Amino acid sequence: MLAAVDRVQLAAPPGSEETLRVYYTDVLGMTEIPKPPVLAARGGCWFQAGPVQLHLGIEADFRPSKKAHPGLRVTEIEAYAARLEVRGAKVVWDDNLPNHRRFYSEDPVGNRLEFLEPSGTGAA
Repeated sequence: MLAAVDRVQLAAPPGSEETLRVYYTDVLGMTEIPKPPVLAARGGCWFQAGPVQLHLGIEADFRPSKKAHPGLRVTEIEAYAARLEVRGAKVVWDDNLPNHRRFYSEDPVGNRLEFLEPSGTGAA
């Protein structure tokens, strides 16, 4: 029986680790966590904020994920969106999910990210 999502992995192009580190730590406020040495040799980087982990793995024939994406639940979504914007990230608000405030953004290699916060009655 499934109990939880342990982590989400996104792909990234070779040589993008430093750009990803800046974005995921400085813009999103996550902490980089060490990869086991055998996995670190493959490149990429891992990040965590509370129980949320995002792993960025290197793909030689990388194509950004424009449709598939992680949905990251946040608190104080207006302030979080402002944080991203002031750090140069594009924020696109979307009101198509009932009982939620949400916006989309992209990481520096073009992967789509969704940020959402429940609002009102019926929000899960």
